[in-house]
Amino acid sequence: MVDTGYCVEMARYNAWQNRQIKAALKTLTEADLTCDRGAVFGSILGTLNHVLWADTAWMARFTGGAPPRVGLEESPDFTDGPGAWEIARFRRDAAILHWAERLRNVELGGTLSWTSAATGRTETKSRALCVVHMFNHQTHHRGQVHAMLSQAGAVPPVSDLAFMPEGAGIP
Repeated sequence: MVDTGYCVEMARYNAWQNRQIKAALKTLTEADLTCDRGAVFGSILGTLNHVLWADTAWMARFTGGAPPRVGLEESPDFTDGPGAWEIARFRRDAAILHWAERLRNVELGGTLSWTSAATGRTETKSRALCVVHMFNHQTHHRGQVHAMLSQAGAVPPVSDLAFMPEGAGIP
């Protein structure tokens, strides 16, 4: 069963991973970050932007906040470069953790309906499943970034949840 403890742990994991990725990005040039590497969203930065875009969309659905200002097709260009991504990512990670820490188990019940950018239809799914999906989506695409960082010559971060340090993830 998905509960608030899971949400907090995954929000911490997400922030920890993104802080490590930020450090790895600093070892590369902007050309390295924007080079098309054959991934679904092209480059390292394009993939990271897509994850940030998706997190913004999911949090808008969960909280009633503002959705992304661009559509799915434009998600690889969600920010104007590595510096803008870093600032926006830090803010989004803090917002996700803040949301998770204040979440109540009862809020994970029921369903969520939204118009999907991927299918173009109104979708209705279990709210808990949608939360799991958001965190799984982050992990999936960070795996792609991990591989692209290796291709670019950077040392990819430790990604094992079991090795997350206590207190990690707090922005």
